[in-house]
Amino acid sequence: MNKSISTNIIRFIIIFFIQVWIFKYITFSLGGFAFIHFLIYPAAILLLPVKTPRAVLLCLAFLLGILMDVFYDSLGVHAAAMVFTAYIRNTIIAFLEPFEGYSINDIPTIKQMGTAWFVSYLSIALLIHIFLYFSLEAFSYVFFFEIFLNTIFSFIVSFVVILISQFIFRTKY
Repeated sequence: MNKSISTNIIRFIIIFFIQVWIFKYITFSLGGFAFIHFLIYPAAILLLPVKTPRAVLLCLAFLLGILMDVFYDSLGVHAAAMVFTAYIRNTIIAFLEPFEGYSINDIPTIKQMGTAWFVSYLSIALLIHIFLYFSLEAFSYVFFFEIFLNTIFSFIVSFVVILISQFIFRTKY
């Protein structure tokens, strides 16, 4: 088995269990309304190799999203947000493509792509994912203020956790 494939499978499983066993239970509330949620599970899809086919991304995103929905008792909200994030991932990567282009072996990590590229990529993709997640969860723009607060605060903490994990676990794959 290719080392990249085995590393990504292990990363996928570890991120899933950390999200379900640890970050699911950490929320901060203000006045009875929880605004800060740790959503690190999109990193499992965002850290897959650049040249991963879109069909594989969509299937893995749906699998991860549906598993999150089972553990969070939500009705397809995680799955819908993950599938959309996987769908636009290649567009974001193409938008941020360096002048020399990507090689077949490129993986969107800090070690391979650099800090500036990774921060741009992660911030765009994660912000879209989190905004869509909270929009689908509320299912009405009557709650725009709550969606906005949830998105901003959850984005900040999720972004920091994923970024710190990239600095701690500087894997090649």
